[in-house]
Order: sequence, then C-alpha cells, then structure tokens
Amino acid sequence: MDVLSDAVAAMRTGRPHSSRTAQNAPWGVRFPASDGAGFHVVLQGAAYLLRPGEAAPVPLGPGNVVFLPHGYGHALADHPDTPLEDFALEPDGSWPVPPDPGPGPDAHTLLLCGAYQLNRSRAHPLLSELPPVVHVRAGIGTHHGLRSALDLLGAELAEPHPGSDAIVSGLLDTLLVYLLRTWWLRKSQEGREATGWAAALRDPAVTAALQAMHSDPALPWTVEQLASRGGLSRAAFARRFTALVGRSPLAYLTWLRMTTAGRLLRSGDTPLRVVAERAGYTSEFAFAKAFKREYGIPPGQYRKRPAAAAGS
Repeated sequence: MDVLSDAVAAMRTGRPHSSRTAQNAPWGVRFPASDGAGFHVVLQGAAYLLRPGEAAPVPLGPGNVVFLPHGYGHALADHPDTPLEDFALEPDGSWPVPPDPGPGPDAHTLLLCGAYQLNRSRAHPLLSELPPVVHVRAGIGTHHGLRSALDLLGAELAEPHPGSDAIVSGLLDTLLVYLLRTWWLRKSQEGREATGWAAALRDPAVTAALQAMHSDPALPWTVEQLASRGGLSRAAFARRFTALVGRSPLAYLTWLRMTTAGRLLRSGDTPLRVVAERAGYTSEFAFAKAFKREYGIPPGQYRKRPAAAAGS
C-alpha cells in the first residue's frame, strides 16, 4: 500500500453510513460528537455549518463539501438562528432517510451526508494533523475525482438497485480517500512553508523511505537502506525523517508493523505465524512479545476481544 491508503486502512473500521435527504426551511440538525468522522455535501440550495465554540457559522453553497475528521459535535441548518433537532441513528445502526418533502414555498436544500467509523487508538499521524473542518468549495473544473465519486454516490442513494449496498460502501471508501487527497494536495500548493506530514510528503527523501516501508513493512529495513532510497547519508536522513514525521525511522516502522498486525488479527483467522511474518518477525515468540508491548495484551487475546475493548 501507499502511505495515504495505509493511513486510511489503519483507522477505518466497520461499515460507513450515508443518506441523501431534502429539507425545506426552516430546518436544523445537531450531530453529536462521536469516535467517527462525518461529511456533508450540499447538492442543491444552501446551508450553514455550526460548531459549538466557533464564532462564525460557515456558509455552504451548492457543491460545497465539509469533512469533519475528528468527530467533533456540529450542526447543519438553513440559518444560524434556526432551532436544532438532535440527529439519531435508526435502531439497526443505519442512517435515517426522511421522506423528500417535495417542492415547498421556502428554500429547498438537498444534502448528502455520511459518517465513517474510525479506530482512533491507532490513528495515523497523517490524519491526526487534519484541521477540525476540511472545507472543499465548488469550482468549475476542480476536484474531478472527488466530484465524480460524489455524483456516483448521490445517484446510487437516490435510486437504489440490486447491489447498491456494496456499491455505496465502496464509493464511501473512495470518497474518503479523495477528500484526504484533495486536502493534502491543496495544502501542498498553498505556497507557504509546510510542516509535519505536509512537509514529509513533499520531501523526496522522506517520501521514498515511507513508500518503501509501506510497500513491504516485513522487510528487515535498516536506516542505511532507507536513507539510500533518498540519496542521503544515514545521519542526515534520520534527522530529517524524525523532524518531519515525529518519530525515528525505525520507531515509525515498528508502529506500521504493529498496526498492520492488529488489522490482520481483526480481519479474519489468519494464523499467528503468518501475521508475525507479515509484520516482519521470523519468530512467533518475538512477535507476541513486541505486540504485547505495543497493545498491552497478547495477539491471541486481542483477536478475541470486542473491537471497542481492544481499541481496534
């Protein structure tokens, strides 16, 4: 996997939810804080994004997308002063789909909203650096991939057909990647001095090392080998990598290996020997010891515990 794909895979858990709804003014919906991440798209009409403690509501027009990666409580409304109603999931955990009110005398707003379940105990630092709100504004000829994913998702939710559940789930995963890619590309093009992961993904030497580790974390990488990928000396590479990524090359590699192992343990009945090998360990005992040091419990116990209890 590449860095961004691994960052998403490290956090994603469960099935995402989404719905396509229409509102006639006045309307206002309050979304509580959660462990997941939410997004809202204004397909037609207008809305305001409201967040507790924020002075200025964010106006949203047709084609605007807002992504809230950290699960903060927020609200959407036709006007900042409109009373809010609490949002609640259906008993089966799905998103409610209210009937379309049809054309009315007041403003008609069409929304596409959704949420992802995330495992914040293994949050990739790349995602942790995202701002509270990622706001992608409409623009002719911009964000082609994101717009295409939104068009397909909106059409599938508007007129479900056989196979829609699988299509919607796949499109939601695709949308998440496009949202993140759009933000990172925009930040890299802003012209100001980038820091943290924004700078790491623009640094050829650090990016080459990250891609190498993510493409095959099981290889016995050394700092010298990773440095040679970017054409730097060992010392210069280690300093640059640590400064931008926030941890040393081998510490990051260990984090990546353990995150990969946790995902494998959760995703099926892969034998422990195979999990250990894919995490770069030739000995099950050494792997189990490293895994317990990272997660606090042995890998077998981690596989059996409920996801919420084990943090995955």
